[in-house]
Amino acid sequence: MPQPNPRITINDVAAAAGVSVATVSKVINGRYGVAAATSARVRAVIGELGYEASLVAQSLRNQRTNVIGILTADLDPFSAELFKGAADEVRGSGFELIVYSASGRPEDQAGWEHRALSRLSGTLIDGAVLVTPTVVDVRRGTLVVAVDPRAGLPGLPGLPTVASDDRRGARLATEHLLGLGHRRIALLTSRPDPWTEQPREQGYREALAAAGLGPDIAVAGPGPRAYRRAGLALLARAERPTAVFATTDVGAVATVRAAAELGLRVPTDLSVVGFGNVPESALNAPPLTTVQQPIKEMGRRAVTLLLGLLRGDAAPAAHVTLATRLVVRASTLPPPADRAG
Repeated sequence: MPQPNPRITINDVAAAAGVSVATVSKVINGRYGVAAATSARVRAVIGELGYEASLVAQSLRNQRTNVIGILTADLDPFSAELFKGAADEVRGSGFELIVYSASGRPEDQAGWEHRALSRLSGTLIDGAVLVTPTVVDVRRGTLVVAVDPRAGLPGLPGLPTVASDDRRGARLATEHLLGLGHRRIALLTSRPDPWTEQPREQGYREALAAAGLGPDIAVAGPGPRAYRRAGLALLARAERPTAVFATTDVGAVATVRAAAELGLRVPTDLSVVGFGNVPESALNAPPLTTVQQPIKEMGRRAVTLLLGLLRGDAAPAAHVTLATRLVVRASTLPPPADRAG
């Protein structure tokens, strides 16, 4: 029986069998739509040429897979936009991408980085981009770049990171609301962890302190449902805030919906600002004022760093911070009392 030949490609198999590449792919993956005789001929050619499509077998043979993993705790809008930038950068590099996500249940997300790296490293991926990690063990040996890390910046020693200037972005958002005349500005954040979204909270606190005001922080938890519950509680207060700055666009959208449940109109009764500027934020009703994170560029830069590490190039810059800016749309106005005059 011929040994697997890494130089044989799927195109070679298709040419030898007299079929299309798509047909060979269907046979390899067990898909329907290929006649039994054709399938048998393709499999015979695969055996004769020694073609091997398995990434696992390839990695065992070559000690490399030429695959990068994009690992994320949740497939949220931020991650989806980042994947686009990562895919743009990896194109033409000789590497491919696979995406791995935790289940989305909070109890499964604790320590998800460790589990994902254990399952994928060595046989399926050569390195990984970790999206918004909370804990990363860089001693594991896998080449890793962290994007938007949630364990404080610049992250753990020796761990390359790509992030946006969240502290400045949060200051811009809070200063925008202050400039409109708001004085009761609440921050809606996602987790009680002291490191979580800490630069955004810090920027918010700094802007309020400069205006002689104190913070009002509501902690939700991960996911739209937790944001909705926290938003409802925040807006049901006897002296509710006139503006809410949410540390994610998901939280801001949930706040808009919570306000609607309570009969409040955004921005007439309540101003709302988000963070991220994911594509959905412009489609919200009303379109969301938010902080622009260069999400696609963060994905591109993370892949650039990781490819450099995988190729053994000179060590790239360990920590990359990209600028943020405020995008003003229709979810903010001066507070009702100011407009009444």
